[in-house]
Amino acid sequence: MILAVTGGKGGVGKSTVSVELGAALDATVVDADVGMADLPIDPGPDLHDVLAGRADPIEAVRGGGPVRLLPCGRSLAGARAADVTALAETLRDVEAAYGDVVVDCPAGMRADAGVPLAVADACVVVASPQSYALADAVRARELARELDAGLVAVVINRAVDDPPEHAFEDVLGAPAVAVPADPRMGETLDSFRPVVRSAPATRAARAIDEVADAVRKIERV
Repeated sequence: MILAVTGGKGGVGKSTVSVELGAALDATVVDADVGMADLPIDPGPDLHDVLAGRADPIEAVRGGGPVRLLPCGRSLAGARAADVTALAETLRDVEAAYGDVVVDCPAGMRADAGVPLAVADACVVVASPQSYALADAVRARELARELDAGLVAVVINRAVDDPPEHAFEDVLGAPAVAVPADPRMGETLDSFRPVVRSAPATRAARAIDEVADAVRKIERV
């Protein structure tokens, strides 16, 4: 299964949720934000190299850590050389080799945001807990719908007090899961230690597990 993690705007914690879901689902995470990559990278081939035809996607996947990862380069030259139309085949190759794939999509409504959604079997929309974020989530859902990526759940990330879960559910027609603000999740990308592995009993980890369970139910259908 290929699961796209998307959102109507940047800065909502989409990359963090992608890594957490990758850990919860034992999936391979692909950083598909060719122009503004956010996930950790170390020396070796990356998605820029794969999309430019310089590397094999299977060889570019990093294993051995808490989450398998196909990172993306961060150079402007690499982004320019990348053929985004090759992303669909790349994701299918990774799925065939490793199983489930979680794709950290480009933020917002940029043109390249639609490429991973077009190949995904389903998607999760990440939004901030403010009520005005609902409009951004609706735009993300509409793009996913146009590209036939069914909405599994909405993640209301960094929630405090009483997040508007019912409003999101009523408008988007999918379960809304509030992931409470937790400083440990704020360190997920820097430390690459997902809370679902390092602190599984926390409310944030349990919320991520709830989203992962919703994804598993889709897989069983």
